[in-house]
Amino acid sequence: MTFIEAIILGIIQGLTEFLPISSSGHLVLFQSWLGITIEGNTFEVIVHIGTLGSILFVFWQDIHAIITGLKQKETQRQIGIIALATIPAVLVGFSLKDYFDLLFDNTKTVSIALTVTGIILFLSKFAKQNHNQISWKSGLFIGLAQAIAIIPGISRSGFTISTALLLGINSRDAARFSFLLAIPVIAGAGLLTALDGMGGESLTVPIMLGGLLSSFIVGVFALKWLIKWLESGKYYWFGAYCLVLGITTWIF
Repeated sequence: MTFIEAIILGIIQGLTEFLPISSSGHLVLFQSWLGITIEGNTFEVIVHIGTLGSILFVFWQDIHAIITGLKQKETQRQIGIIALATIPAVLVGFSLKDYFDLLFDNTKTVSIALTVTGIILFLSKFAKQNHNQISWKSGLFIGLAQAIAIIPGISRSGFTISTALLLGINSRDAARFSFLLAIPVIAGAGLLTALDGMGGESLTVPIMLGGLLSSFIVGVFALKWLIKWLESGKYYWFGAYCLVLGITTWIF
């Protein structure tokens, strides 16, 4: 892998991890299109750390409020709901890991999953925001949506935010919960990948820094951009992109 390839993949990871267009699906497609072969898991762990840093940066005030309010019942309730919503992804990820790994080599599967993501995003257009609170029940439903998004091509943020919107939760709270929920998942995925062995291709310091910084910086801008689109009611337009990309990659 070259420095430029690391920058490109870092940008793709940072942009697509948070926009509802599937980071895993785009990494599969771009590696195929550009002929980039990544040996081992080291680079994947690095860009995961970069995108995790983006969430911590953008949502620091929310995270700080949770940390300083641990003794408050409402904060404990929020942490409990996040923990409950994380369980489905953990169970599915561990039990079906080998199966999902195979899907990363199948561009046809990714194209179908991107099409499904597009349909779900369009359905969110018809959601009525009743300003419902995220309850234990709605949190579990959002967690189940996150578990489905382990499939490459299914957008984690797209499925979780759309599910929240369809449950009557307002766009700001939907985005907040989705990305707070992403913290243990992204951290866990990075740790699991690291435990599998960070071997393979030997990466230089510039290549690792290129992937880390590009995924972090682009991730910050992508997160802020997504929140603006949600608040403007244009979120569902990402569905058009996913549909076009999914159908195009299936045909060609």
